[in-house]
Amino acid sequence: MSATPPPPVDVRPPGVSTDRAEMFRARLERWWPDLHDGLAVLYGTERAGVVGLELVRLAARSFARRSERLHRRDLDRMLRPDWLQDPATVGYAAYTERFAGDLRGVAERIPYLEELGVRYLHLMPLLRPRDGDNDGGYAVADYRQVRPDLGSMDDLETLAEELHDAGISLVLDLVLNHVAREHEWAARARGGHHRYRSYFHVFADRRLPDAYERTLPEVFPDFAPGSFTWDDDLRGWVWTTFNSWQWDVNWGNPDVLVEYADVVLALANKGVDVLRLDAIAFMWKRLGTDCQGQPEVHAITQVLRAVTRVTCPAVAFKAEAIVAPSKLLAYLGEGPFTGKVSDLAYHNGLMVQVWSMLATRDVRLAVQALGSLPPKPVSATWVTYLRCHDDIGWAVMDEDAEAVGLTGPGHRQFLADWYSGDFWGSPARGLVFQFNPETGDRRTSGTAASLVGLQSAESPAETRLALAALRLAHAVVLGWGGVPVLWSGDELGLPNDPDWADEPGHEGDNRWAHRPRLDTGMTQARLDRTSVPGRAFSDLVSLVRARAGLPHLHASVETTLGPVDDPGVLVTLRDHPLGRFAGVYNVTPEARRLPGWRVHELGLADAVDALSGDSVTYDDDGDVHLPPYAVLWLTIP
Repeated sequence: MSATPPPPVDVRPPGVSTDRAEMFRARLERWWPDLHDGLAVLYGTERAGVVGLELVRLAARSFARRSERLHRRDLDRMLRPDWLQDPATVGYAAYTERFAGDLRGVAERIPYLEELGVRYLHLMPLLRPRDGDNDGGYAVADYRQVRPDLGSMDDLETLAEELHDAGISLVLDLVLNHVAREHEWAARARGGHHRYRSYFHVFADRRLPDAYERTLPEVFPDFAPGSFTWDDDLRGWVWTTFNSWQWDVNWGNPDVLVEYADVVLALANKGVDVLRLDAIAFMWKRLGTDCQGQPEVHAITQVLRAVTRVTCPAVAFKAEAIVAPSKLLAYLGEGPFTGKVSDLAYHNGLMVQVWSMLATRDVRLAVQALGSLPPKPVSATWVTYLRCHDDIGWAVMDEDAEAVGLTGPGHRQFLADWYSGDFWGSPARGLVFQFNPETGDRRTSGTAASLVGLQSAESPAETRLALAALRLAHAVVLGWGGVPVLWSGDELGLPNDPDWADEPGHEGDNRWAHRPRLDTGMTQARLDRTSVPGRAFSDLVSLVRARAGLPHLHASVETTLGPVDDPGVLVTLRDHPLGRFAGVYNVTPEARRLPGWRVHELGLADAVDALSGDSVTYDDDGDVHLPPYAVLWLTIP
């Protein structure tokens, strides 16, 4: 690739002060190489300059419209670029209507979030979707409007301001791979407008679709088999990875990129702090591949990120890339894309391994799988989570399973059986989601409480054990580093919603069982510390508060796995300049021991447990006693 040409510094944001214009120019000079070079990968060097100039003009207009309040936020974040890596940053994710009714209701529940220690609020898709079935809001019909039942764009902007006043960042979804069939672009394409037809992948016959299908996996084999849909209005086959009414957009067309850059900047100017880039892996299509994670995906992200760095550097990107561990780091930046793409990515492997440890009562597969993942870039941050809005796919790599004497297919089948309650002795009450009879693949729906056995507990002893398991699972997630995100309802130990299928449009999707509605009675139940919601909530609050006081959990520090002395005990290590942190987790319902000699070898003989404030104590044999589902967060005072 030839040298990057100089930026178009003659572009000035209209109507701003000289000082502010100088700030824009300085940012442009800093980020222009990323912007131009990413465009050159996508469209070639000659077109990169033309498209780049269009994006810079768009950035200048958006910069000029940005509020004084948000310009100040940009400055604060530029001076503290590790704001997402602060151990006090703990997230919460919810559907607006199920958490608080509407956007104004969310504002009223800010004190609840503050009590829990939340500093990062992810509100699930709330931009206007198509009517009827809309994939939980991921079939967007208008990126510039909020769902009418939730409020307006003005309500969203007001909520962002109130969250910012409380020290909470606002996170929204931005679907990049597709739009609803009813979106204006698709409607114009169906109306015969050639420009908008080129926004999509449309084929006159089945020759190319059939060629692509040979290597394309099916995302929803039950709901939407195949990846192409015939449309009478288009008189062609349109690419539809997820559903027939979700049309994949053509990122090979630079007009599409400019459209999405405009959407990104408009949301940023409403006060959105983090954009979750949904379905990011699928954006670029290449014949003979699975059309996931192609290099151009990262070039697109680089361009969008550069535009935001110029215009609104307070905004971060989160990659929604649920891919094999070996492919995940690319979304945080590898090779030429290092430090230039998403700031956050989901640590799906950690989530899967937490549930695997609880089912098997054995940490060896987790140590193998998590220990095999290369270090992430220091500037990037994991999003850790116990579960999310989606189902759990049992992404266990065959080679990891074989390394500890298991088989990949056998272990995936065991986990699906265990968490659906079909394995003898399992207390879990999850639901089977998307069974594929050809591959045997089954995924799992269910709240955390239903999966740890809290829903099925029939005695105080079973309830105590299930609550301890829930606490341990959250402790692993919170003690890993990164931004831990709690799913709404799990903080209260809520079971599956038994009436999930009664709502119109939900009857065929059992993921709604683990998306409970939090009414006032449920949230008030946390105040009774003898109740299940009260105990689950207080356990979580104590973990969050302890985490906020531990600089060892800054996300720039890498977590490594300690030696396995007992298959039922996981040890995680983090070496911070202030000293070593060790997380010790008994993943079994029986008492275990951590050898005293190992504690000394790790340099933690005089450590203090940050959760209890107590020094490490040793039994008569010189070992550390670990009650069922015990958690220790050890540091040297």
